[in-house]
This record gives sequence, C-alpha cells and structure tokens, in this order.
Amino acid sequence: MTASPNPPLRILVTGSGGFAGSHLVEYLLSEFGDRVRVWGCERGLTRRSAAPAGLTTLHADLLDADATRAVIAQVRPDRIYHLAGQAIVGESWTRPWETYETNLRTQLNLFEAVLAEGLKPRILTLGSMEEYGQVDASDLPIRETQPFRPDSPYGVSKVAQDLMGQQYFLSRQLPVVRVRPFNHIGPRQSNHFVAAAFASQIAAIEAGRQPPVIHVGNLASRRDFTDVRDMVRAYVLALEYGEPGDVYNIGSGRSRSIRELLDFLLSRAACPIRVETDPARLRPVDIPDVVCDASKFRARTGWAPRLTFEQSLSDLLDYERQQVRSA
Repeated sequence: MTASPNPPLRILVTGSGGFAGSHLVEYLLSEFGDRVRVWGCERGLTRRSAAPAGLTTLHADLLDADATRAVIAQVRPDRIYHLAGQAIVGESWTRPWETYETNLRTQLNLFEAVLAEGLKPRILTLGSMEEYGQVDASDLPIRETQPFRPDSPYGVSKVAQDLMGQQYFLSRQLPVVRVRPFNHIGPRQSNHFVAAAFASQIAAIEAGRQPPVIHVGNLASRRDFTDVRDMVRAYVLALEYGEPGDVYNIGSGRSRSIRELLDFLLSRAACPIRVETDPARLRPVDIPDVVCDASKFRARTGWAPRLTFEQSLSDLLDYERQQVRSA
C-alpha cells in the first residue's frame, strides 16, 4: 500500500460484516496499522462474532441513495472496497429480482454518491467467475477475454456490475478497478456454499446434533478454490496496483473436484459419516470444470496464493467446530 503515515488513508469497506469483508478489514488493520483508517458499512453481522479493534462500523442500507450519500459524506474515502451484495448463486434462482436490485442498485448508489460529493477515490468492484457461465473444456483456463455466458440470475447481475464499473470509468472518470474472483473458501463462509455446508454438517455430526449422514449435491464438478485470506490480500493489491478501468481474474489456476474437497474433510472427521445425495442441492445448471487464468493479475501485482487447499479446509472445519461449541 502506498499510504503515507500522515495522514492515513481513509478506507471504506462495504459488506464488512460478511465472509470476505470481515477478513479484508482484519487484513487492512493488521497489515497497515496507523497508515489507514477503516470504516465498515454493513446491515448486520453474518458469521463474525465481533468487529475488530480499529474498525469504525456504520450501519446503512446501500439500497437507499440518501443513506449511501450520508456514508460517503461522513467517511470521504480515499479507497472503497465494494463487497456488499447478494452473493449466493442458489438464492438468485428463487429471488432473481432481489439479486438484481441488491447488486446493481447498491453499486449505482455508491458511484453516484461519490460523484455528488466531488470525490475520486479508487474503487474496487467485484465481479465473479459466474460471469463466464457456460464454458467448455476448450475454454480453460479462463481468461478475461472469455465471452460472457452467464447461466444464473446472479451471474447476470455480476456482468451488469462489471460493465457498470467500466462505464463509470469511461464516462465519469471514476478510478474503478474491476476483479473477477473465482471460488474462495475458509473460516466464516456461509453454509450456503459447498465447503462450509460440508464442514458445518461434519461439526454437527461430531457433536451428536445430527445423524451421521452428510447430504451432498454433484460431487464431480471441479472448481478453482482460493483461501479467502489470500483473496482479500489480492483485493488490496488490485486496488493499489491495478489499472483503473481494467479487469483482472483472481484464482489459484488449479481446479479440484467437490469429491476431493469432501474426502479431505471426511478424513478429518472424528467419527464415521455416510454420504447421501440430496436432489435439493443440485443446481439447475452445473459447469463440469472451471480453471482461472490469473496470469494478467500476477504479472501486474506479483500476487500468488500462500495458503494451501488443505489448510483452508482444516481451518474451516475448526471454525465450524467452534461455532457448534459456542451455540
């Protein structure tokens, strides 16, 4: 980070109470100390027990344009990490309009508030691997030039966010850096996501709170997993060193099957567990394999993952065990 000790950079993280957001604020505060002041904007905590020392928490609904402008007027940020939004692909099938409205309106309100206050902070916007949607084996690894073929309402919403970021850079000269993160895993992830769903079931089984059966969807699918703590470190590098107006894939460059993920977690379980397929956990559309080409981002920033797949899963399972003990 290029911040000077005096004055500190003023940083706003939207969605600071969520999975990636909570890890991001912790990383910013621990890594940069008094070189930064960090505000988090959230509607409520998800899976974090308490906000870290040094974080100023603001409670605001970014769907409200006036509330959003009030946040910007108060913080007057030099950097904005826009992580707030509806992030669950499965929910986008049952609540498509809520997904579109949440993801588009919050970003639009944020951009307009910044312009209304006469500010030009560097802004990180999050797209998703889901923008690419239907990919064939011949498309792998996926580069930023891959055509959009989103196959879920969530994927469509992220394409729109992505293009909105580009539009505000081109037409309003906002220094927006766009990223398309691939799957990330680790402690605090919602159990709507596969790794946390498995880990939470195992923890509950170990504690005797559910029968020794774990319910699964499609285990053959392969995804590119990165630890959330490596991912938020990438977000900081992207915002500091990425080219405004440009877009970067972020991922490990290696795919692993859901079966491999499950087998590792089961190998760490304290008791035998049976596996059963649950049709409700099967997606309407499921891509067989996804691999990220992050070479453009790596060349720009020097980023590389530090935490292994196994360490991520071990930490996630330990976190879920702690959640069960404290419930």
